[in-house]
Amino acid sequence: MLTILIIVVVIVALVLIFGVGAYNRLVGLDQRADQAFADIDVQLKQRQDLIPNLVETVKGYASHEKGTLEAVIQARNAATQASSVNDKVQAENVLSASLGRLFALAEAYPDLKANTNFQQLQTELSDIENKLAAARRFFNNAVQEFNAVRRQFPTILFAGMVGYGADKAFFDVGDEARAAMNEAPPQVSFS
Repeated sequence: MLTILIIVVVIVALVLIFGVGAYNRLVGLDQRADQAFADIDVQLKQRQDLIPNLVETVKGYASHEKGTLEAVIQARNAATQASSVNDKVQAENVLSASLGRLFALAEAYPDLKANTNFQQLQTELSDIENKLAAARRFFNNAVQEFNAVRRQFPTILFAGMVGYGADKAFFDVGDEARAAMNEAPPQVSFS
């Protein structure tokens, strides 16, 4: 009888030790993914802060391109107000597409392309985009690692019970944004 009790206690202790270890690993990976998304947020905020200056610079040379400029401002406003990861992803994808159209529009204005302020803003934005791409890769790696551990046996048996029942979403540009980025450049008309 004592032997059975000892075996049961050892089994319960091993399950508890495993459970605590697996829970702590999930918490650590969750925190890593949250921190990685916070890094993305910093880069997105820097990009959003550059946009009004960029629009004002373009407006001075291409004020009759009001639709494109308004689309950029609306996309920026939507991006600053997005709160959830999925909302931010969607809003930033729309913003990226509208910025792409803005830069395509700038190609039609040689004076704008030669403007020092525009070139500096474009360089800063390009630098931020590179940092943002690296932050997205780091975030997606953290999410992939979290999702893989969460799905592994036997962690999957209790992950839902401790609040980790769902996969985290990747920061993906998505099909809509890819299509928008591949649209034909805006047509410029002086008539």
